[in-house]
Amino acid sequence: MSDLNMTCLRTAGSVETVGHALRDDEGAATAEYVVATMAAVSLAGLLVMLLRGDAVKQILMDLVRTALSFAG
Repeated sequence: MSDLNMTCLRTAGSVETVGHALRDDEGAATAEYVVATMAAVSLAGLLVMLLRGDAVKQILMDLVRTALSFAG
């Protein structure tokens, strides 16, 4: 075979391998779990930052005092 034909065969094989790799979704679920976990961790971090603020602490303390005054 000529060098040109061998190059075409190698290229076609590479394209076929790349095409197969693009269709293969092995590991996609794991990647989705990673994205969902990172989103949850980010949200938790944001909530922690918000709840550490003095204004939020005061609102929560007022809410607890009001709830306890109705109960007692």
